[in-house]
Parts: sequence; structure tokens; C-alpha cells
Amino acid sequence: MEDLFGSAAPYYARYRPGHGQAATEHLAKTFGADSRVLDLGCGPGTIAIPLARRTKAVLAVDPAREMLAEGRRLAGGVANIVWLRGDSTGLGALPAFDHVVMGRSFHWMDRRSVLVELDGLLPPGGVVALVGPARQQGEPWQPDAQPWQPIERRVCEEFGLDIHTAASSFHATGEHHSGVLAASPFGSLESRVFSRRLTWDVDGLIGLQLSYSYSCPARLGDRLPAFVEALRRALLAGNPAGRWEQRLTTEVLVARRPGR
Repeated sequence: MEDLFGSAAPYYARYRPGHGQAATEHLAKTFGADSRVLDLGCGPGTIAIPLARRTKAVLAVDPAREMLAEGRRLAGGVANIVWLRGDSTGLGALPAFDHVVMGRSFHWMDRRSVLVELDGLLPPGGVVALVGPARQQGEPWQPDAQPWQPIERRVCEEFGLDIHTAASSFHATGEHHSGVLAASPFGSLESRVFSRRLTWDVDGLIGLQLSYSYSCPARLGDRLPAFVEALRRALLAGNPAGRWEQRLTTEVLVARRPGR
């Protein structure tokens, strides 16, 4: 993961949209104010930082030092977050937690094995929550979901950047997270969807593109300036106004053990 998102952390922190206040409040209510929450694959604290203000403590775990450094910087005075370098293969070595939340990190994991292990670590009543774009909205593997994405895809192809270069368990199987959860010990599912509107400019879309694993600065190397310029020209050629509207739909998927 350190290499996968090499040099992407500042772009991830600045340009990846957060999940919004309504989604965060729903998570906080689900977990409870006295809970200790594991944010597994926390990145720069997109979930961990706002959630820490509403829970007892957050354990923010990520394999990338750059992401953790960005998280510590952005957290500022938020004191009840513990930042740890680690991943889904070392769950048993972590301090105890009551619930777990994951964002896009879940699709990089061996999802079924992780859920089995979490079943042995979470207390009774502990839940697994996934947060991310709803299926019908703008995932990178749905390259035409947003009006600017065909332009980005064409430029990426010109530079030999393949969205499937970095394999994940989602890409390998095509099975959506809900199906994996339904077949796991946490088979009782509840979904809530939250919508909001975003406005993107050219710099925002370029920064967003550089936050992805398949087009991050480390993958581009010394071609980074040429890629940024080519993408800027292509976006403005497609939309000279340089502004795009997006209806961003976030799903919070809460999974519990049946009967709990």
C-alpha cells in the first residue's frame, strides 16, 4: 500500500470528498458516544477525524506512513485518535475496539477472511460499517458515471495508466461488498444513503485523479507535469467553463451479527 498510493496522500487529503455530516452523524449514532472505533485503512483521517469528535476514541490504522502523517496534521488538536501503521493482516495485535469502520480500503483486503477474524475480535453487539459511494454513483471502475470521467480515462490511456493495474479483491471477483457481508458472520445488513451536491473545477479534478492508486504521482514519475498539463487541456476542451456539478451519493452499510 505504501507503493500503491505513493505520493498520493496530500492529494487524497485535499481532493477526495469527505462523506458529509449526515453520514458521520449516522455512524456516530450507530456506534454510540462511549465506543472505541477502529478505522481500518484510515487514509488521512477522512472518517476518523470527524468521528473522533463524536465517540470516545478512534484507532486509526493505515499501512502508508504518508497517509498517517497527513492524518496527524489534519487532526490538529483532536486528542482521542491513536494513529498506527498496520493493515488487515495484523488485527489481533491491535488494542481492543468495539466497532470497525472502513471506507474504500475494504476492497483492497481479503474481505471474507477479514470478516471472519473480526467476528473473533468484536464484542457482542459490535458492528462492521462500510462507507463509500453508492453503487450507482461515480466509482472509478464505472468510468462513465460522471461527465468528466471519459475525458480522464482517455488521457490515462494515452499515458499507459490502467485502472485495473492495481488489483483488488473487488476487481478480482466483481462481488459487491453487500454480498460479501451477507455471507459473513455479519449477515444482518442495514443501508442508509445520503446525497449532496458538489462543484468541481479543473484543479479539483486533477487533484482527485492524482489521488487514485493507478494515476498517483509515484506511478507517473517524471511524466507528472506532462500528465497534469494534458489532463488540464483535455478537461477544458471538453468543458471550457471549467466547472462540473456532481450529485454525490454516500452509502453507509452497517452489518451486524444476526440476532444482535
